[in-house]
Amino acid sequence: MKRQAPAAARNREPIADVLVGQLPDSGLVLEVASGTGEHAVHFAARFPHLRWQPSDPDEDALASIAAWSAEAGLANIEPPLRIDASAADWPVHQADAILCINMVHISPVAASEGLVAAAARLLPEGGPLVFYGPWLEAEVETAESNWAFDASLKSRNPAWGLRDTAWMDELAASHGLRRTHRREMPANNIMLVYRKG
Repeated sequence: MKRQAPAAARNREPIADVLVGQLPDSGLVLEVASGTGEHAVHFAARFPHLRWQPSDPDEDALASIAAWSAEAGLANIEPPLRIDASAADWPVHQADAILCINMVHISPVAASEGLVAAAARLLPEGGPLVFYGPWLEAEVETAESNWAFDASLKSRNPAWGLRDTAWMDELAASHGLRRTHRREMPANNIMLVYRKG
């Protein structure tokens, strides 16, 4: 039932350290593509003033999230929701912040498009949409390991692959969101923050 992702244990603290300066003082954080659920319980414990709403489109992931949440016993974690990021309608009507970790490169472009469109609908003015993962950037040399990872992803599914930050900037702008923060992270990852308005 409970799954584990070694990367989650490695990256959760560096991600949380950046989130300290980006998340609101109160409200609901919607985590899109929560995966195992390890991030959700860690962040819910780290940010007790916020309600955490995990989600995923995968049944096994939802079961794992529920198992981790039950074990943690934290009052500020909501039951996981099934959300297909590419869908036009989501079972959430508002969020004060949205967090997406390691989804953009292992999903079709439609998932990112749906996520940004949802952020424009769900977030209040100034609300953050936060991404973490590997990205391509025209002005920054891409690590060889990231090019190898990109090739591996595309061999598994041609619709997957590392996305360019300029593409995400443009997509976000088309929905009224602008990039306000960029942070280099361990293991050639980047955190990007977009805000509505």
